[in-house]
Amino acid sequence: MTEQRILIVSHGHPDHSKGGAEVAAYNLFKEYQRQGLDTVFLARTDQPSHGGSAFSTINSDREILFHTHMSDFFLFQSGYKRHVWQDFHGLLQRYRPTVVHFHHYIHMGLELIREVKNTLPNARIVLTLHEYLAICANNGQMVKPGKQMKLCYKSSPSDCARCFPDRSTADFFLREKYIKSIFKLVDVFVSPSHFLIERYKVWGIPKEKMVMIENGQPEVEAPPPRPLAEGEARGRFAFFGQINPYKGVDVLLEAFKLLPEDVQEQVHLDIHGANLDIQTKEFQEKIHGLLEDLGDLVTLHGSYESHEIGRLMEQADWVIIPSVWWENSPMVIQEAFNHRRPLIGPDIGGMNEKINDGVDGLLFRSRSSMSLSCKIAEAISSRDYWSKIISGINKVVTSQECASSHLDCVVDDSKGFSSEK
Repeated sequence: MTEQRILIVSHGHPDHSKGGAEVAAYNLFKEYQRQGLDTVFLARTDQPSHGGSAFSTINSDREILFHTHMSDFFLFQSGYKRHVWQDFHGLLQRYRPTVVHFHHYIHMGLELIREVKNTLPNARIVLTLHEYLAICANNGQMVKPGKQMKLCYKSSPSDCARCFPDRSTADFFLREKYIKSIFKLVDVFVSPSHFLIERYKVWGIPKEKMVMIENGQPEVEAPPPRPLAEGEARGRFAFFGQINPYKGVDVLLEAFKLLPEDVQEQVHLDIHGANLDIQTKEFQEKIHGLLEDLGDLVTLHGSYESHEIGRLMEQADWVIIPSVWWENSPMVIQEAFNHRRPLIGPDIGGMNEKINDGVDGLLFRSRSSMSLSCKIAEAISSRDYWSKIISGINKVVTSQECASSHLDCVVDDSKGFSSEK
């Protein structure tokens, strides 16, 4: 194999930002390093740099922070143009990567992709799609603005303009044309779910340029089942992730309120999540009101570090994902399976794809607190039932397997490039 130099570009570093995409990008970087590949990790940060430099290092000189931001979230354009044509350009010339793998473009700007093509025309450009930002101007959620947050099944300039009355149909038409002009420069698009691939195929990305690769997980020793007191049910449930309207924590709390009293006596919910304090006042009041109603039935723990996930999973029997949008491939799914903990999730998006109902987890009707409440009650119906579900969990894709799949997609000594997998 020709010697490769790989630059991974992420919209955040997991030391500063705890999102699943950041963790996935960093896991891939560490695995490439473990395999001895010449790899650099470039992560955007909103923290000011010493002396105003565009770059600084973190942990090692192979991990670089990019101190930049976007000024236009509609067209994903950089707020510091000089950071693109001078600083990022200089970094490309210094490292001269043969592969540039973008795990996002938000907060940095789509112009970075064009700069790679202009500076290193022979470099292979890979873009992992983690959500629907290019398709949907509502934070890439494909959810209609408004209190009801109705799911969106297909976008079009006219439909999008109805969601955003301050924008015209022409604005959205030109937005789509601009983003697609940048995407044409990408050699291969990676998605951790088939569901997201189908959405982007309908939107217009050629199917031959897309490949599904599951997010890899480090190999860990799965914790044993939580020790139970005599007569105790497998009733310890846990939520992991950010607390915002799209993650459905309100649906989860309402589901626990609906549980019959005899079931409530057998269960407990641990919420491991951050960012409630930056949500709207209305949403914060709703969550705090539900927490107050539920009392000792729920414990709000706050944020956690990536290295703590094993210890926290060990204390849980079930992991619940109550998201109300088309999640692509939430990292917590693979983390739960990696630690042999079954999942309860909604029947939409990548969650419906990843969770095999009645085999390695349970599916409930999306956004229905009543449906989720019934599944919670079903989950504790017997210890044998939990053991049956646990036995259905298959081995997850490892970080090593994930890295190998990525290399197979973008490296082919005989042909130079191959998008087939």
